[in-house]
Amino acid sequence: MKIGKRQKGKIFVGLSGGVDSSVAALLLKKQGFDVTGVYIKGWYPDWKECSWKENRRDAMRVSAQLNIPFKTLDLSEEYKRDVVDYFLSEYKNGRTPNPDVMCNKHIKFGSFYDWAIEQGANYVATGHYARIHNNILERGTDKSKDQSYFLWALEKEKLKNIIFPLGELHKSRVRQIAYKYNLATSNKKDSQGICFLEDVSMEEFLKHYFPEKIGPVLDEKGVKIGTHNGVVLFTLGQRHGFQTYKTSSEEKPYFVVAKDFEKNTITVSHARLKTKNKEFFILQDVNWILSPDTEKIYTAQSRYRQKPSKCSITRENNIWKAQYVEQAEYPVAGQSLVVYDQDQCLGGGIVS
Repeated sequence: MKIGKRQKGKIFVGLSGGVDSSVAALLLKKQGFDVTGVYIKGWYPDWKECSWKENRRDAMRVSAQLNIPFKTLDLSEEYKRDVVDYFLSEYKNGRTPNPDVMCNKHIKFGSFYDWAIEQGANYVATGHYARIHNNILERGTDKSKDQSYFLWALEKEKLKNIIFPLGELHKSRVRQIAYKYNLATSNKKDSQGICFLEDVSMEEFLKHYFPEKIGPVLDEKGVKIGTHNGVVLFTLGQRHGFQTYKTSSEEKPYFVVAKDFEKNTITVSHARLKTKNKEFFILQDVNWILSPDTEKIYTAQSRYRQKPSKCSITRENNIWKAQYVEQAEYPVAGQSLVVYDQDQCLGGGIVS
């Protein structure tokens, strides 16, 4: 639970109304920081009821329990512009978005961070499971909860003012601490998925912004084996949301391996897309917390729950490229490809 050699000062903690951020605030106060709790209001669709008021109320309750000041920061406009509009644009262009990365980059460690510093905070903190040592981002101790993948786009110069109190802890221990101090959020379930979706499925959300267009699902031989509700609703690698004429409930799952916008077809396979030998992937919007050594072999992952695979990083004519040195799950356009040197997160980029 030690934060490291940080000079105690004023710290603004992003309180989401969940157990993780609540325990983060508790630990910081116990270590002598001058803590202020801040609920960040994001954007939510006006066609459904949202729980942000309930979450804000829980954040207020925890702040009252900890006897710390509480503030609300409305970043709904910024969230709509930098996260939701980006999310919809990527789907429209047939790419795979990662809104959690953009939320961290533009909202939590963008607008919130800048506002907190302007308000006189020395640091900002969240309930992320990740670590910062010597201004370097590292995986969290609890590998099953590690969230460094979503933090690769953080600006290096900001890391000295960011604290992740839960980085050394396992989730089970965080729950124990919440129960021990009877925090108002101790029994609250973990949030799942993208925050602006809440209990709405991805398909249901997208259907409010893209017209439904029924089309065929094809196998790798081009034979129709089912139907879907519109190419724009799918990303490569997706394994649900379409209907197939299954002959048996025991049949293996299908994955989307190709899309044709003009013909409104998706092609599926029982096998995920894999990289080919010596295949390069161009990275855009690159952010390096640690500059990669082009002569060294690292590991990388293009999905959060993906097993890291060995790869090299090269630069040619100011263009960064990633090349896997072993077969790996295929990184598709729009995904974040995040590079690691053991537990250290070097940074990454968006697959072109």
